[in-house]
Amino acid sequence: MPKLVLFNKPYNVLCQFTDSDEKNASNRENLSDYLSIDKVYPAGRLDRDSEGLLLLTDSGSLQHQIAHPKHSKEKSYWVQVDGAIDEQAIELLRNGVNLKDGLTRPAKVRKISEPDIWSRTPPVRFRKDIPTSWIELTISEGKNRQIRRMTAAVGFPTLRLIRHRIGQWRLNELQPGEYSVLAV
Repeated sequence: MPKLVLFNKPYNVLCQFTDSDEKNASNRENLSDYLSIDKVYPAGRLDRDSEGLLLLTDSGSLQHQIAHPKHSKEKSYWVQVDGAIDEQAIELLRNGVNLKDGLTRPAKVRKISEPDIWSRTPPVRFRKDIPTSWIELTISEGKNRQIRRMTAAVGFPTLRLIRHRIGQWRLNELQPGEYSVLAV
């Protein structure tokens, strides 16, 4: 029976089990610092400066079903942006944003209150005179650094990015560095 691991990837952790950058390898945390489960591999990825739900599995077909763009699995994120985001920017995100590598698919977007989450180390920068806003953004594609590029393109750069859902799987109560194993 295939294994599926739901892992809450902390900020500043690489989405791989070894660090291919030998100059920095001793300084950069990776999945092997948190997971001691044999023969599981990430189904997709999160950038080092992003946090939240990462799925790993020992099944190649399940990995393909989760990660391959043709399956269009929805991925939902809590996004803290720089500034007081307005309805015009939210509407642009909903309709799709034109990036250097093309127009993004329409996204589901709504403004939210700050989610009840863990603090980040290091903390997000704080500027007394500039507010921040939180949105929930759901996409069904995965261009490189897509969320960050989308929010920047509408004038509200991303400060913090947390994935909380992939398809039917949710982060739920997992804290950074914690994981749960499911039989699927």
